[in-house]
Amino acid sequence: MDEFFHINNVRIDATFAEAFDMKATRLIVTANDRQWATDAAAAMTGFGTSVIACGIEIAVERELAETETPDGRPGVAILAFAVSGKEMDRQIAMRAGQCVLTCPTTALYAGIEETEPKSDKRVPIGKTLRYFGDGHQISKMIGSRRYWRIPVMDGEFVCDHDVARVDGIGGGNLILIGNDVNAVTTACRAAVQSMRPIEGVITPFPGGVTRSGSKVGSKYATLFASTNNAFCPTLRTVDPSTQLMRDESVVMEVVIDGLSDQAIAHAMRMGIHAAVDSQTDGGLLRITAGNYGGKLGRHHFHLAEILK
Repeated sequence: MDEFFHINNVRIDATFAEAFDMKATRLIVTANDRQWATDAAAAMTGFGTSVIACGIEIAVERELAETETPDGRPGVAILAFAVSGKEMDRQIAMRAGQCVLTCPTTALYAGIEETEPKSDKRVPIGKTLRYFGDGHQISKMIGSRRYWRIPVMDGEFVCDHDVARVDGIGGGNLILIGNDVNAVTTACRAAVQSMRPIEGVITPFPGGVTRSGSKVGSKYATLFASTNNAFCPTLRTVDPSTQLMRDESVVMEVVIDGLSDQAIAHAMRMGIHAAVDSQTDGGLLRITAGNYGGKLGRHHFHLAEILK
């Protein structure tokens, strides 16, 4: 890397994050109080960090006020991303059934605004869950939306028949590099916190951050992803592919999925500024991004361009 610039004495590489097309949708969980809505959302989004092994990348987008939900109760917006429509259908049905239907007082609604004419790309919700009612379920049409009322032990579980599936983007990223784990942690947390108010993006890893960034492929035939050795500090002196310099000993990555290029670029811009402005006492040395030379995905987020 021979092109770079600096912000607040942190080097910003003139490189790009490479992202790829995914299938996406938004769901809205509501409940009688904020705690139940949050509990259901936490359960539904668990084990949803990466499509590498989870089948889906899913996380809370933001909390919703009573005035923002279909039934006037506290709510949570959830964004989900998958590599195929079939896997999206499977994951949403399982998670809605086991994590939202089971949670007292909850309801589950479509969170993607409908188009006219109505999109035929749909993710089933009540279409699948209704059978739990064992014949006692009731459907109701309000306008162009079909809802299901499924009898449960605290009353009824209400949900949309289905939700629109839209195009999404996975794999936006920032790689933060430093010489102190606390400094890089602080910078990553500042970056993620700055992204949370942005509509249309999620950072699906724990706390929005991963320390096990991966590359495509492996020496083991059964694995299609393995450790990103170019950014592993312990391999810096023995691996010729290393991209780390002598004083760089800690690397963490913020992965960003979004509903549009603009949303991801905005999140990355906010994240970079928040990271370089955070109190790291000089421990944050460099911000770069992961890519595969443009061979993996068609969405390229050049750091220099998004900061203009």
